[in-house]
Formats: sequence, structure tokens, C-alpha cells
Amino acid sequence: MATSMLERLGRQFGYDERSAALLVLPVFAVLMVVAVYPIIYSFYTSLFDIVLTRPWRRPFVGFGNYARIFADPLFWTAVQRTTVYTVVTVSITTVMALFVALLLNEAFPGRRLLSALILLPWATPSIVNGLMWKWIYDPGYGLLNGILVQLGLLEKYIVWLGDPDKTLFMIANAAIWKQMPLAAILLLVSMKSISNDLYRAATVDGANVFQRFLHVTLPALKPGLMLVLVYETMISIRHFDLFLIMTQGGPGDASYTLSWQIYVETFRNLKFGIGAALSYVLALATFILSYLFIRGFGSKA
Repeated sequence: MATSMLERLGRQFGYDERSAALLVLPVFAVLMVVAVYPIIYSFYTSLFDIVLTRPWRRPFVGFGNYARIFADPLFWTAVQRTTVYTVVTVSITTVMALFVALLLNEAFPGRRLLSALILLPWATPSIVNGLMWKWIYDPGYGLLNGILVQLGLLEKYIVWLGDPDKTLFMIANAAIWKQMPLAAILLLVSMKSISNDLYRAATVDGANVFQRFLHVTLPALKPGLMLVLVYETMISIRHFDLFLIMTQGGPGDASYTLSWQIYVETFRNLKFGIGAALSYVLALATFILSYLFIRGFGSKA
């Protein structure tokens, strides 16, 4: 039976198709091991009440971990914090990246040097970025307090990261500083593909700068904007390193996001079942948001 099946496959696919399949097979096998298997195993883990303080007792609870998550008020606090952080980070990053891309799309002396300098924050390692901004916000010797006091905008040094009303926005600022350059480059690449004939035709029709941006540049940027929104949303909603370095979820629950809750449940409380279930909830939310962006921008683009 196996021989007849191989013969049918051999007749259906030619030599080129079989050779291509043979060359792709090792890559496919590696992807199955390093990507697909962990995804399946983590879902399997989320169906058990696994706590490492009692490693030999792993009762099957089905979707019980998911029910416990949705009944936990702390989960909804984390959802709220994650939503605010993601909306602030993605919206400001996209708007700033658009302005920077418009600037770099113009010809002026020093444009190449400015393009290279703008990429520096993106090239900075995440750990260094977090430590740098933690020092800038320091209430005792931080650069931000020093500048604002010297400019007369503050009377004395104040606490930035320790204030629950400011913490999330201070972390978002550090994330925007690092993520904006890549978004600007992605939008700039999209701008470079816009034909100058469209701008010349709009100018002949009497369109001013704002009208050319609104009716020529912005519609042509939809694929680039879709890519930036999907990428920035995926990065922001799963952000963890800045929260670990700068606040560790505090003060109180002011920066208690979903990624931080996953870390706490998995590696501090040693509840691997709950941690795996939380990871799947976060992955599903990321997938839905990405789908909505692609559906909203992709079809019209």
C-alpha cells in the first residue's frame, strides 16, 4: 500500500517538485521542533494544574486554568494596564514615525547623517535602554529632573517611576524612544515607492502641500502603516524587559501588565499551568488585533 502511494505521488509530482520538497524537508523538520512543538506543548501544559512546589501532582483540569484567569480581578487590572500601555505606545510611535519619515523623505544637507543618528535608539540593546531611562528618571540625580529644574519648569526634584499616575507613561516613553526609528524607516521605504508623477499631477490640479499629503501620500502609505501597526502592537502588547528593569510591576499594581503577570505566575509563584494559559490568552489577543489591522488596512491597500 505504501509502495503504491509512493508511486502515485511520483506520477503526480515531477522531478523538480520532488527535489524541492527534499531540500525543504530539513528546514520544515527544524521548524517543527523549535517552533511548532513548543506551541503545542505549552497548550498541553495549560490544561494541567502544574505547580512546581508539588511536582508529582499534576491533575488534569481542562480549561479550568482559563476559568480561574478570567475570574481573577488582577487579570483584568493587567488587561487594563496592557491596553493603556499598548494604545499610548503604538499611537505615539506611529505618529512620530510618520513625521520623521516625511522629514527624511525630503532632500536637505545632512539627511544621510540624520538617518543614521535616528537609528541609534533602535540599535541600542533593550537592557541598556531600560537602565538608561531608569537613570534619567531617577528622583535623586536623574537628568530629566535636572533639566526641568534648570529650565524653571519644576521647583524641586520629583519622583517619576514611583508615582502610580506617571509610571506607565514613563515606561511607554522609553519604549517609544527605542521603537520609533524602525517604524520611521518602514514608512520611509513605503514613501520612496510613491511615484513623483502623482505629486506632479496633484500640483497641476492646484493641490497644496497638505492636500498632496492627504490625497496622495496617506493612501499610498496604507501597506506601510498596516505593517507598522501590526508590528508595534505585537511588540507593545508583549513588552516585558522594560517592566522588569524599571519597575517590576510596581509601584503597587501601576505597571502590572499581562506579560508581567505571566512572569510572576510562572517563575515566582511556580504555577506553570496558569502561566501557560495566560500566555495563550495573550497570544490570542495579539492574533485578533493583528487580524483586525490586516483586515482593515490590507483589503483597502
